[in-house]
Amino acid sequence: MKRIIHTNQAPAPIGPYSQAVAFGDTLYVSGQIALHPQTGELQMETLQIETEQVMQNLKAVLHAAGSDFSQVLKTTIFLSDMAFFFEVNSIYANYFHENPPARETVQVAGLPKGVNVEISVIASLA
Repeated sequence: MKRIIHTNQAPAPIGPYSQAVAFGDTLYVSGQIALHPQTGELQMETLQIETEQVMQNLKAVLHAAGSDFSQVLKTTIFLSDMAFFFEVNSIYANYFHENPPARETVQVAGLPKGVNVEISVIASLA
């Protein structure tokens, strides 16, 4: 059975979607951007600050579902410019110390609210 995951520790969806959906032992986390969950303001002073906020939002949703980064199976990173790859990757790597998940990173024409980074994950709940 499908279970909707929601936490106030991550930004509320800005469209008709859930922060995450659990189905069986699998968690599908919607793409997170650098919205601060309490203020609703974008955290984009630097690419590092933006990426850290994205990862913290993912962490909050994973936690609300009873999971964490060690259970992430796959990530998708969307970048507004592939030139950001190495800087985003260096921050992302801090969250996956051992046995990192499968991943793809793609440059896209545009992201919500003009952000530079959006990341979604699929995780295990087992």
